[in-house]
Amino acid sequence: MIAFGDMPNDVSMLAWAGRSFAMAGARPDAVAAADRAAASVEDGVAQETEAILERSAE
Repeated sequence: MIAFGDMPNDVSMLAWAGRSFAMAGARPDAVAAADRAAASVEDGVAQETEAILERSAE
């Protein structure tokens, strides 16, 4: 499970997911719950998903 979030209501999902990303500009509690940071909401999900798929294809 991969989760992306930026708000307090995303904290439990980010903590639960196997891999989690806080989006750029995320609230501090979401950043603390996530494993990694991602770019803006507009591009971050696509960029991180593409990177994960490329690594899994190797």
